[in-house]
Amino acid sequence: MGMKDKFQDQSEQWQQQAKQKAQQAREQGQQRSRQGGQTQGQGQGRPQHQGQGQGRDRMRDEETERLQREEQDRFDQDYDA
Repeated sequence: MGMKDKFQDQSEQWQQQAKQKAQQAREQGQQRSRQGGQTQGQGQGRPQHQGQGQGRDRMRDEETERLQREEQDRFDQDYDA
């Protein structure tokens, strides 16, 4: 396996991991919002802050995309020269 293949496989693996983590974060946020609706009347759990979870997820997604672009740029620069 050549170096290019190795780096490409690693980059694809990182992208897949980032997608999985983002999906897990979305699912956890959805679960919390469902649970928040049930426990809100009972006064249990942490205070609900609507909108913060979505903003955090969006920031993570943007950060993931930025890191992926940077990784791809470094990869492309290595093989352009």
